[in-house]
Amino acid sequence: METWTVETVDGGGQLEVHTFRPASAASIPGSKESAEPAGVVLVHGTLVTDSLYWPFARTLSVMLGRPVHSYNRRGRGRSAPQPSGYSVETEIADLLVVMEKTGSSDVVAHSYGGFVALQAARRARINKLVTYDAAVSLSGNLSSRWRPELEEAVTAGQLDHAWAHLVQGLGTAGPISYLPMGALRTLSVLSARTRLGLEMRSLLPTAVTEMRAVLDADAHLHDFMELSTPTLMLSGGWSPSYFAETGRTLAGAVPVIDFAVVPLQFHEGPLRPGKRLAARIARFLSGTRFHGELPDAT
Repeated sequence: METWTVETVDGGGQLEVHTFRPASAASIPGSKESAEPAGVVLVHGTLVTDSLYWPFARTLSVMLGRPVHSYNRRGRGRSAPQPSGYSVETEIADLLVVMEKTGSSDVVAHSYGGFVALQAARRARINKLVTYDAAVSLSGNLSSRWRPELEEAVTAGQLDHAWAHLVQGLGTAGPISYLPMGALRTLSVLSARTRLGLEMRSLLPTAVTEMRAVLDADAHLHDFMELSTPTLMLSGGWSPSYFAETGRTLAGAVPVIDFAVVPLQFHEGPLRPGKRLAARIARFLSGTRFHGELPDAT
């Protein structure tokens, strides 16, 4: 893995990038002298850093025989903080500059990252795009997922309360999402004893601004009709149903969008061990079926 930085176009600082290559030989990302194939940029979701995606990025790079570049979005790691005027436009500009500097043509994106990538594809040229559980607000379908209590709790520093509202509202933590608030607060206290739990708590303020960005960019089907990027929207078989409903709706109306369910996968599919999801994505990006891969449901 190579770690390097990219300067943001708004003068806000830098973005921390991690590059994975299928071969041991290193080369300069984005170098015109490099003979390696165009790369793939991986965009992570909310309440996490890109480090949780490194095994997935490494597997995808090997399958594709291409470099995969994951980066920390604003407010994480050594990347710049979220600016005061943060919006989806901030994220779009960041994704496009990472694509440019890495010499990448394709994008793979998870959850909030899928929302960012779809918005970027409406404005700029992306060769191929794969989203997994893209958090797209379509005709207000995600408005009920927003809980004002989340922002209130974050502002008051009541992070266990905030985490419980986030988990219940989004329903992305599997069966845990349906536990009572008291039980979720207790789980938050326990998880804070772990490195990952502490990290997630520290990122709760970014979750508030990112959820607001999704709702502020609420779109309708006609907003995607001119999309020209071949896009595969995937959803986990055990993910919250609203992700699949949005994917099916868009695929049914927009010619360049396809949709499929990846069985036996939760919302955090890209963060879990296994190669099924990576193989499904690699097949779409390369047009190649991998040995032992099972067909997916639609």
